Amino acid sequence: MLGTNMESFDQKSLERVLSQRALQMGNSFPCKICVVGFLCGVCLTSLFLAALTSFGAFELARTPSLTFSGGILKTDSTSGYAIIGSDCNSKQKEKERITFSQKSAIIEIDERVQRLYSVWSNSLSKSASEKGQSGISRLDGQNFPDAPHLENCRLRVEINRRLDSRAENESSPPWTIWKGMLDNFPLTTDEQQRYLRHQLTSESAYLPWITGSDEENYPLTRKVQHDIWFHQHPSNCRDPSIRFLVADWERLPGFGIGAQIAGMCGLLAIAIKEKRVLVTNYYNRADHDGCKGTSRSSWSCYFFPETSQECRERAFELMQSKEAWEKGIIRAKENYTSKEIWAGRIPRIWGSPWSYMQPTTEINGTLIAYHHKMDRRWWRAQAVRYLMRFQSEYTCNLMNTARHEAFGWEAAKMVLSNMNSDVEEQDAVEKDRHDIEKFVWSNHKPWIPKPLLSMHVRMGDKACEMKVVGFQEYMHLAERIKKRFPHLNSIWLSTEMQEVIDKSKSCPHWRFYYTNVTRQEGNTLMATYEASLGRETSTNYPLVNFLMASEADFFIGALGSTWCFLIDGMRNTGGKVMSGYLSVNKDRYW
Repeated sequence: MLGTNMESFDQKSLERVLSQRALQMGNSFPCKICVVGFLCGVCLTSLFLAALTSFGAFELARTPSLTFSGGILKTDSTSGYAIIGSDCNSKQKEKERITFSQKSAIIEIDERVQRLYSVWSNSLSKSASEKGQSGISRLDGQNFPDAPHLENCRLRVEINRRLDSRAENESSPPWTIWKGMLDNFPLTTDEQQRYLRHQLTSESAYLPWITGSDEENYPLTRKVQHDIWFHQHPSNCRDPSIRFLVADWERLPGFGIGAQIAGMCGLLAIAIKEKRVLVTNYYNRADHDGCKGTSRSSWSCYFFPETSQECRERAFELMQSKEAWEKGIIRAKENYTSKEIWAGRIPRIWGSPWSYMQPTTEINGTLIAYHHKMDRRWWRAQAVRYLMRFQSEYTCNLMNTARHEAFGWEAAKMVLSNMNSDVEEQDAVEKDRHDIEKFVWSNHKPWIPKPLLSMHVRMGDKACEMKVVGFQEYMHLAERIKKRFPHLNSIWLSTEMQEVIDKSKSCPHWRFYYTNVTRQEGNTLMATYEASLGRETSTNYPLVNFLMASEADFFIGALGSTWCFLIDGMRNTGGKVMSGYLSVNKDRYW
């Protein structure tokens, strides 16, 4: 009992001692500071944890998720989610979601894009006969979606060949307001179709190679193109009154492709003034293995011939006749002087339409309303448009390859982002084809990024003929256009200089497209440079650049260059007069 009381007493004594000590410590100033600091720390920690918890919940709600329904990976811009096979018409359903990193999503997309791009690449090497009638590429028994940037060249040439020939028992080709495949759309009876076609055929209103309104082209473009075609395609080439002018293309080493075309434009003017049918003969740039059969060494390797096969045969037959030469029924380029070919009088049978051309060209900040060679500028535009009115199958294939190398990856991403099923599951696509796809939409041009700026930078040995400026001057003009049209960020860049390609890589706000070809270093002569490429490459890639440039929406170049001069001609007869042309210099004869 005593032991118990002693233990109780000792415990109470200890508690009193500790309480007194604690009270003394609590009354001390340092202790008060520590307590206050501890309490503040607890409050701040609580607030921080609460904020962190809320932020974590917010981030969890925004975590990208992947929904699987057997389709193609694509991004929903409204929700920030990456969704597979989402159908815009389907109802919202609860779907199993799994999180994924953005990097893995990009890899998934790139793998699919790479596969489709490769399929299209392989299809380019196959003939049109190995494709389905719908245009879907076939590979190893599977169907794949159409390549929007590629064209069925064989079908296109068949359509154009019919448009470049007189209809059966008709005096004119089937030029109607019914475009492309619509002309083959079955009507009630053949008699009704023939009647409507005859009624719709106009003297000049519906030329298939002229686009845009009359105001969007040089004056009288449709009328002139109509008249040139009929001049070059007489109904009876063996009529004794038909006379011919047979001309080889210029082939001196100093003549580039632009100069050759400009020379032939002059010969076409002579032929029209003298009421002769122009027949082009040897074309040295087509003298290579890429041009097969009768198209070798001929303009027809790249474009439709300037006259009918019947007239060509008749002209070559007359060349063997001494009497035909003596009577002037046939003449050759050698019968005319260089001045007559290059600076001869322009045909006046259409009056003087160049006198009221719209001023849409700017040089050094000034809109050019008049210069001394307006008639020649107008005529060359008409002549080059006629000579290039339809591409050959060979040129069409070259353009397909160029578009695929430049735009194919973008096209594959675009196609996959709009698909609702996997690439391998396209067997049913052919069954879903409708008449509107075959007869209407088939007439649309191959896809290219829009809007597109054409920029031809001419430097090197051209300094002996015109004022040459650096790449930065061209880009200054591009920035001016972009200020007015801020959605413009794509440039088709054509140039012979590697220096220009290198400098284009320092412009991160622009996307440059160009052909993959060896370019000039330094001031190498153009003839030497072309010889190093070989005849086939040195002909193919400039023509591809030329045609691609003519499809652009805006134009920058150097009009002191014949090549730019001709590109401008294609603009002014291609429905793009109001696109304008910004030049870093002017033609030396203006």
